[in-house]
Amino acid sequence: MTQDTPKGLRLQIGLFGRRNVGKSSLLNAVTRQDVSIVSEQAGTTTDPVEKPMELLPLGPVLFIDTAGLDDAGTLGELRMQETRSAFDRTDLGVIVTDGAWGAFEKGIVAELQSRQCPLVVVFNKADLAPPPAEVLGALGAQQLPTVSTVASTGEGVAGFRQALLANAPADFVNNAPLVGDLVGPGELAVLVVPIDKEAPKGRLILPQVQAIRDLLDTDAYCLVVKERELRDALDRLKRPPKLVVTDSQAFLKVAADTPREILLTSFSILFSRAKGDLLLQTQGALALDTLQPGDNLLVAEACTHHPIGEDIGRVKIPRWLTQYVGGKLNFSTVQGHDFPEDLSPYKLVIHCGACMWNRREMLSRLLRCQAAGVPVTNYGLTIAYSLGIFERALEPFPAALEAYRSRVTRTAAP
Repeated sequence: MTQDTPKGLRLQIGLFGRRNVGKSSLLNAVTRQDVSIVSEQAGTTTDPVEKPMELLPLGPVLFIDTAGLDDAGTLGELRMQETRSAFDRTDLGVIVTDGAWGAFEKGIVAELQSRQCPLVVVFNKADLAPPPAEVLGALGAQQLPTVSTVASTGEGVAGFRQALLANAPADFVNNAPLVGDLVGPGELAVLVVPIDKEAPKGRLILPQVQAIRDLLDTDAYCLVVKERELRDALDRLKRPPKLVVTDSQAFLKVAADTPREILLTSFSILFSRAKGDLLLQTQGALALDTLQPGDNLLVAEACTHHPIGEDIGRVKIPRWLTQYVGGKLNFSTVQGHDFPEDLSPYKLVIHCGACMWNRREMLSRLLRCQAAGVPVTNYGLTIAYSLGIFERALEPFPAALEAYRSRVTRTAAP
């Protein structure tokens, strides 16, 4: 079912505008469902409302109905912060207006264009007043597509759908390659999947499921084992696999059980390449050697799961890094779309693989770290580095390995 497609694999369409211009009505009309509450009272939408659907022939999409960006007061500011975070994950922006066009709307255009995000302008409530001719002319001069609608009656909604299809990113790819390109048709990958509390009975966690599907889509073979079964499984094969992929938490044991001539990496590192910037996060891992006891580190998780006793971000990585540095470090943790505005207190940001997100949101977060001058790396890269198997974990990615070696060589030069 398309409803089961993860959010991170959907084209994400953000609806932005002032309060009470009809964003929620437009979403209800295009989805043909009462997804968002509609009221004459301004500010009815408080938090972003998400609605997954199938928009043919584009495929699975996720609509994000945001609170009005002109809200006022303390609560309004909190609502606007949530709305601004939606910019980070929007692949296609929709600016909804009831005819007004001023500095406010121009600011939303500028925000989307600064992110190289395509957009559509919707003049809603066109039955009350047609879009001003001078505004349409100015938008046309900027080659910004416009649509007129009356969302309450459904008028113009078909045209809005067509505008979305016409202006979706032409090169839209939900993710960069995950694993299939590293293996190839007719070749075998062995996936090492520990069964722990983070994998509820009867299910695998999302990175493992996506890796299996990607291998099947690229006509590669896939063998799934638990960490204690790996050595026996490899001994039974007539020819070695092209690649072994492990959960990062089992890195050390899997590295010991995998013959040196077989390429090895982790699910988390695969997602650093697919959802983020592997070169940037590889270089960020070098900051681990600059850490001193007492330094502040930020651990960021894309999902909002309930922490377990041996949680990787809250327990295992802090334990391994404390041992690596030889003293106490100060760890702060954020989840979901929460992320500090001020990153200056942190010596390093350690991010999960972001399997739940689309690539645009992860890249937006990496850019914020770059702008703040704070190194950022990834769970799997952090674990491999602290365990002394960093180069081996990067061998499937020659460009990242070369960048790491070049950086180390430059650092070591007199």
